[in-house]
Amino acid sequence: MSSITMRDMLQAGVHFGHQTRYWNPKMKPFIFGARNGVHIINLEKTVQCYDEALNFLSSTVAHKGKILFVGTKRAACDKVGPAATACGQFYVDHRWLGGMLTNWKTVRQSIKRLKELEVQSTDGTFDKLTKKEALLRTRELEKLNRSLGGIKDMGGLPDALFVIDAEVEHIAIKEANNLGIPVVAVVDTNSDPDGVNYVIPGNDDAIRAVDLYLKGVVETINAARAEMTRAEVEAAANAAAVETPAEAEAAAPAEQA
Repeated sequence: MSSITMRDMLQAGVHFGHQTRYWNPKMKPFIFGARNGVHIINLEKTVQCYDEALNFLSSTVAHKGKILFVGTKRAACDKVGPAATACGQFYVDHRWLGGMLTNWKTVRQSIKRLKELEVQSTDGTFDKLTKKEALLRTRELEKLNRSLGGIKDMGGLPDALFVIDAEVEHIAIKEANNLGIPVVAVVDTNSDPDGVNYVIPGNDDAIRAVDLYLKGVVETINAARAEMTRAEVEAAANAAAVETPAEAEAAAPAEQA
């Protein structure tokens, strides 16, 4: 499924958890031991869990599902946007707004306003306003884009969440749980895995580790999209090759002649 190996994870520091005094006992099944007061994550289990998560994401995308990447912490906020965009998905990288999923109707209105302002900023509307009003609208546009730019074209609720740091993004996970939306999440030794359907036990602070998780997810989703496109092209070609009864009747006299 993914080209990422246990050695890759080792080199990226995926196995380094948090200090032992901050651990969540629910993560015990994924912990190999401790070294210098830091929990060491069992990478054999991480590889297995990661592959299971990738299989799920691949299946979701293959059935035309939408994945929402969520990563607002410092180690992830600059990464999830480009990663999601690279595989045609969606993202939240600034701050999770309460109700972003559970109050989608209101969020949809804000997205509508964002798109209106985007049009106004390019069609000359802003130029016709007073400097003060133009500045206010520009600031409103920037604020909305920062919060909603990554989901403005999602067109509805996502079919799954991919989360970096289950602890930081616990509100997003809770909202997804309330709506029955499956959650894939990187869960460190200090985090609660409850509510996460596909736990990826691993370091959620190291930038190299975050890059690695995203690399595998992007590869997997793009492979699923390519396969889906190929299947659609084949289906269309097969459909075009099938003669309708009317076409067969029309062709028969010509052949007899």
